[in-house]
Amino acid sequence: MVEQEFQQKTKTLIDSLKSICANYGLGNDGNEFKIITQTFLYKFLNDKFAFEAKKLDDNIAKADKWEEALAAMSEDDLDMLQLQMGGDTARLKPQHFISYLFSQQNAPDFAKLFDDTLIDIAITNNDVFAVKTDGGAKVVLFDRISQYIADDSKRDAFCRAIINKLVEFSFERIFTQKFDFYATIFEYLIKDYNSNSGGKYAEYFTPHAVARIMAEILVPQDQRGTVRNVSCYDPSAGSGTLLMNVAHAIGENRCSIYTQDISQKSSNLLRLNLILNNLVHSIPNVIQGNTVLHPYHVESTKDGKELKRFDYIVSNPPFKLDFSDFRDELDSKENKERFFAGIPKIKPKDKDKMEIYQLFLQHIIASLKPSGKAAVVVPTGFITAQSGIDKKIREHLVKNKMLAGVVSMPSNIFATTGTNVSILFIDASNDGDVVLVDASNLGEKVKDGKNQKTVLTPAEEQKIIDVFNAKEAVDDFSVAISYDDIEAKNYSLSAASTLMSKSNMSISPQNSFPERCRPLPAT
Repeated sequence: MVEQEFQQKTKTLIDSLKSICANYGLGNDGNEFKIITQTFLYKFLNDKFAFEAKKLDDNIAKADKWEEALAAMSEDDLDMLQLQMGGDTARLKPQHFISYLFSQQNAPDFAKLFDDTLIDIAITNNDVFAVKTDGGAKVVLFDRISQYIADDSKRDAFCRAIINKLVEFSFERIFTQKFDFYATIFEYLIKDYNSNSGGKYAEYFTPHAVARIMAEILVPQDQRGTVRNVSCYDPSAGSGTLLMNVAHAIGENRCSIYTQDISQKSSNLLRLNLILNNLVHSIPNVIQGNTVLHPYHVESTKDGKELKRFDYIVSNPPFKLDFSDFRDELDSKENKERFFAGIPKIKPKDKDKMEIYQLFLQHIIASLKPSGKAAVVVPTGFITAQSGIDKKIREHLVKNKMLAGVVSMPSNIFATTGTNVSILFIDASNDGDVVLVDASNLGEKVKDGKNQKTVLTPAEEQKIIDVFNAKEAVDDFSVAISYDDIEAKNYSLSAASTLMSKSNMSISPQNSFPERCRPLPAT
């Protein structure tokens, strides 16, 4: 009941902030998402500080106005209190509190006071909360919000409207909630700002069904609680949906997140997602930059620098993108091992169809620990291409016995693209059978704005997860197949064609097709 109440209050707050932006001419403006997400973050950090302070000090907890009790503390006592707080709690001063700004809202130049407060919070917390670029610059928590109002005379009123909304209720009672609550809130918060309408480096919001399937297969239920001190990486992280699901499966305090993404907007949204999900300790590992050209996460060795290796990697990379402006820089001695299958050629007449996912996929394989696991969204054409880089990558995975399987998803699982997708599961230590699942006939078609998408039911999601994890062969749905049989099939990873071949074999016993598709013994 408390969760539903606060979920509604939180959504109402977000809607109110969007309404304020619209009233001041910023509705659908390019800067609206900065105002909404940063204001929401300020509110969240303020209330989290109050929650932690009250847990640590009975006098603050019992005070009619906790802010006044904190303001009355000596500087040394306040420093000691903040030292006892967890690393995911921002360091705030009494003049940073929402209640203080609310009391000062009629002061001259209120917009300047509001902006100065946010900037001071950003500076005070720069070491923990700043996102880095691949060049080493730090992207701080907050901008000067009032600068986005073109008319100087309206800035004070705009900031007053915001502070009056922020003071209306407190998040304090929901800080005991878990991932699912914050995942819902985060999705609602960014739903208008994370779409494929942003041009060349647009962000795509990965459907939760895809994220959950990835997490449940990478970290099965029977391994929950046993996995600890592991690294999780996404080289094209977006706003972090995939990583949040994997971190939740492992346990937020049992893993460290590493990311890189070329989009500054995505990196800022990812930072917010980490804060909401008790993963503040990983913010220093969030890098804004070009992973393909300048991979940031590297380690020093006696022979120089090499890619950092990770325990878990998840990714929904861009499929097709014009990278002709830096393609030649990739074709170097240093990148020969990383891009072992080759670098896609420039397509002079259709540069936007250059297969950049092939670069990300090779980078992921090169970034995996010898015992590591990965799950990557790929265009379904990748699993059957009979020549070129796609086939070379599949050959590499088979010959090095580092393939767990493939799940071919229904069409339109992403509302924003008509491309059919599959999830490629890599397991660098799998020397057993490979699971191929054809889930293309599952799901229900629904309208999502102007687009149509396919939605899986919870039971369908669970069927995919259970069959894959059990390496189970199910008629017209899945097969378990050996590496030798995949090689004999010309390295095709298509469940549908394998199932059809199996069906033909049962009709014609004399058929000499070499694959051996069979269920494993029950465990």
